[in-house]
Amino acid sequence: MSARVFAWLALLAALMVSCGDVDHDTVVVWHAYRGDEERAIEDVARAFEREHPGARVELLSVPFDAYLAKLEAAAPRGHGPDVFVDAHTRLGAYRETRVVAKTPPGTFDARDFDETSVDALGGYGVPLSKKCVALWVDADLLPEPPRALEDLEHAKLPPGVFPLAYEADVAYYHAPVLAAFGGRILGDDGSYAFDGDAGARSLELVARLTREHVIPEEPNGALVTQLFVSHKAAAVIDGPWLRADLGDKVRYRVAPLPSIDGAPMRPLLTVEAAMLTPRGASHALALDFLRFVASHEAAVTLATVGHQVVARSDAWADPAVARDATLVAFHEAAKNAIASPTSARMQSAWVPTDEAIKKVLRGGDARAALAESHARFDDAVKPPPPPASPAPALLVFGALLLFAAWRIVRNTRISELRASLPAYRYTAHAFVVVVVLVVLPLLAGAATSLFTGTRDAPRYVGFANYVAILTARGGALLGHGSFYLTLLVTVLWTVLNVFFHVAIGVLLGVVLSRPAMKLRGAYRALLVLPWAVPSYVTALAWKGMFHRQFGAVNALLAFVHVEPVSWFSKFSTALTANVATNVWLGFPFMMVVTLGALTSIPKEVLEAAEVDGCTRTQRFFRVTLPLLRPALLPAVVLGAIWTFNMFNVVFLVSGGEPDGSTDILVSDAYRWAFTRDAQYGYAAAYAVLIFGLLWLMTRVTRRLGRA
Repeated sequence: MSARVFAWLALLAALMVSCGDVDHDTVVVWHAYRGDEERAIEDVARAFEREHPGARVELLSVPFDAYLAKLEAAAPRGHGPDVFVDAHTRLGAYRETRVVAKTPPGTFDARDFDETSVDALGGYGVPLSKKCVALWVDADLLPEPPRALEDLEHAKLPPGVFPLAYEADVAYYHAPVLAAFGGRILGDDGSYAFDGDAGARSLELVARLTREHVIPEEPNGALVTQLFVSHKAAAVIDGPWLRADLGDKVRYRVAPLPSIDGAPMRPLLTVEAAMLTPRGASHALALDFLRFVASHEAAVTLATVGHQVVARSDAWADPAVARDATLVAFHEAAKNAIASPTSARMQSAWVPTDEAIKKVLRGGDARAALAESHARFDDAVKPPPPPASPAPALLVFGALLLFAAWRIVRNTRISELRASLPAYRYTAHAFVVVVVLVVLPLLAGAATSLFTGTRDAPRYVGFANYVAILTARGGALLGHGSFYLTLLVTVLWTVLNVFFHVAIGVLLGVVLSRPAMKLRGAYRALLVLPWAVPSYVTALAWKGMFHRQFGAVNALLAFVHVEPVSWFSKFSTALTANVATNVWLGFPFMMVVTLGALTSIPKEVLEAAEVDGCTRTQRFFRVTLPLLRPALLPAVVLGAIWTFNMFNVVFLVSGGEPDGSTDILVSDAYRWAFTRDAQYGYAAAYAVLIFGLLWLMTRVTRRLGRA
């Protein structure tokens, strides 16, 4: 067995080494395209192969959400792609993590491309396409596209039709409105620029449009699309990606964004480019591929097959491209767009900006919301702590090892150990698997918590991340974003959910265990369905039901003459929405455990209690429930651990709203890792503290169970 294991390890090592080698006849290209865009890049790759006999382009479609992480893990180490296609907005992060390499001079002629696109890349990559938002107009409701926002406000439309729909509470879609007032989200020096007079005036305008029902409340992408398709929105602000969802469902035209008080709305421009990794920069065939995608022929393919707003200027003279009115409209809209900043700080600006917009749309003061968002941005981009000495961590680690060795020696008897050696041989493979898949990742996470900086340039800071967390980053111990406040919310969330899980599960289990209950099997199957459906599907469905304007819950409230509730505008109602969703997901587990435990209770005990004169209620609380406790206790502990870490429901239903107050520890750790300047060490420290809390909880629960 050991020989086979070593053989597999040797093969794996050989494969890992070979992954770093450059195949001079193959170009590896990563992208995140889907649908027509993916077909277009495939056509470009096949055309390149025809022009270069013997060459091969290996295309890999990587999910967008995992794109950044996979590139940062592979490219700096010489693995992964030679060329990758991505938005220029990530260039700041890619430069810091050494994912991208400069494009050699002379690879393409910059004069053939849109000047804004070339400038946005700063010498990294070949611009392929441009993306920005524009105004999609329902031609049946608005025969002529409006030139000014005021024209939309006063347009004569059928009852129940919104003049305009867009994701008003998202910073990306608010940016054009902000630009009309002369404002920006991020300044040239990387400072937060949304906190100003322009930001306040833009928010006050959107809040007024929401109050006057010019735009819908609590909009999201799916709602905007549905309103436009069903002719309930005369115009929507969206990008070229909306085209795939429309088809022939609505007769539309695309126009530039309308002006506000004579000032143009200028959207943010995203440039998608083919970029070189350090490995690809030394690969001659990769450079040839980059030259090919910069050609006129490749641009025409991307435009006609992929329906992309290409950056190459002469492609728009091609008759096949010029005939596409939608593409031409977005091409014109892009001329007025502002290139998004490439600074890595922009990733830290989105969340505070989104929160400020949501606060104002829910009735908050614009100036106060902007000041708070500025403070949160500054907190998220705080400089990392200074380097620290490793001595304290080594002392703690050594003390833990000594304690573990002492416990092992104290509890181990040599004679018993020798007698158990045959058993250890049978369990050795399971032990190795647990160590590799469980123990080593835990140790790696604990080690990461002692560092800050990027994956390839870490800086040892010792216990500084833990000190920052446990001191609430120098703020109030129960202030916004504090570890202690989030812990209290997590405990409240866990207690409420486990209580309702057990109460409803035990009640249904007892009812369904009664022999007199007809169709028990059908009821059991139906009640287990919420547990069987994937949690993210259920979470998204419940989030839609809690929508203020179009949700089923508010529709039921309106039926009984109750005012609609903005479920995610207050902590109490947002937590209620989260708990309701998670209770729906969790009670079937407790019901199944209860049904199984009830079958082990002897009928004679219940009959004896009945003979002694106990009522049905007394029999349940004094006989049945005590006998259920041994089976329920492990289920309660498991349910508490699941609920304590129930990321899906919190993230998908409330999203931490309002203002992050319903975030639990695990969702807050996620935000530190992926939305607040990628502070992986800080997030790892959060994870270690969560692990410690769960370990402590299980120890306490076990002792209580023994008692």
